[in-house]
Amino acid sequence: MRIMRSQEQWRTIIEEQQASGLTIVDYCQKNELSTASFYAVRKKLGFSSTNFVKAKVTQQVEVICEHSDISITVGKAKVSLPATTSANYLANVLKELA
Repeated sequence: MRIMRSQEQWRTIIEEQQASGLTIVDYCQKNELSTASFYAVRKKLGFSSTNFVKAKVTQQVEVICEHSDISITVGKAKVSLPATTSANYLANVLKELA
């Protein structure tokens, strides 16, 4: 059975979805709404779709980056390079040592 809703009802529904934290698909399934109708009315009423993604910090972690030197040993020769050495430069060094 098709339910007719006023623009004000749709406006309320769209605002509730945005405040719910649910995706449009999840919100529509939960509230037994047609996602196609939701998108069509949202566009008609001028609600813009934003690329904003609501994020919630669930666990804070500390990132520790230790950069150790790159050491290459060929026979009696040993070459040490900083960990920030570019891949191209490292490839050239390896070609010369080969």
